[in-house]
Amino acid sequence: MPTTKTLREGSTQKRAAILTAARELFLADGFDRTSVDAVAARAGVSKRTVYDYFGDKQTLLRAVVDAIGQSLISTIRRILDDTLTGLTDAAELEDVLVTFAMRIATDMLDSAEYATLQRLVRARSGHVPGPGENPMADTPDEALAERFADFAAAGLLDVPDARLAADQFIALTFGVALNRFGSVNATEDSRFRPLVVAGVRTFLRAYRAGA
Repeated sequence: MPTTKTLREGSTQKRAAILTAARELFLADGFDRTSVDAVAARAGVSKRTVYDYFGDKQTLLRAVVDAIGQSLISTIRRILDDTLTGLTDAAELEDVLVTFAMRIATDMLDSAEYATLQRLVRARSGHVPGPGENPMADTPDEALAERFADFAAAGLLDVPDARLAADQFIALTFGVALNRFGSVNATEDSRFRPLVVAGVRTFLRAYRAGA
């Protein structure tokens, strides 16, 4: 059970060093075999500092996972800003949605950060939060839904329920690839892009304004 003690915010530099050390050791040695002493030694801090900042090893693992999740959310928001902002021409919808999906695949799903998160979750042995406590939660889906709502306001899409549209877009693109291939490797797997294009076209047949 995670600690309930009051924790110190402390030094940002020391906190970052502890998180980096914990992440490296959890991945290399596993959660159960990694000791707080080892984390402290690698981070260059005292064992007491680790406990003061994070309380216990389980809370430290949750903090590592949360930090990775926040980094991935930042990546998704950057991709949204790069690809799905300021669109005014309905004729460009297919291209920008395909570009968005491919950027998510290459910059996020194919990233070392995402692979690290997946490894920690797979090896959690009950230590990492379950589905209801996902570090990314609904944030990416909600962010995409906001863009679809903007497209609807601009008359480009007809989306009575923007969040449902976002969920369906994800299912038709990444979801299909993950179900078929078990992973996303858009950089090297030539089968991925045709699935994305087909998914985007199916999405637009349902949601394009005037369709």
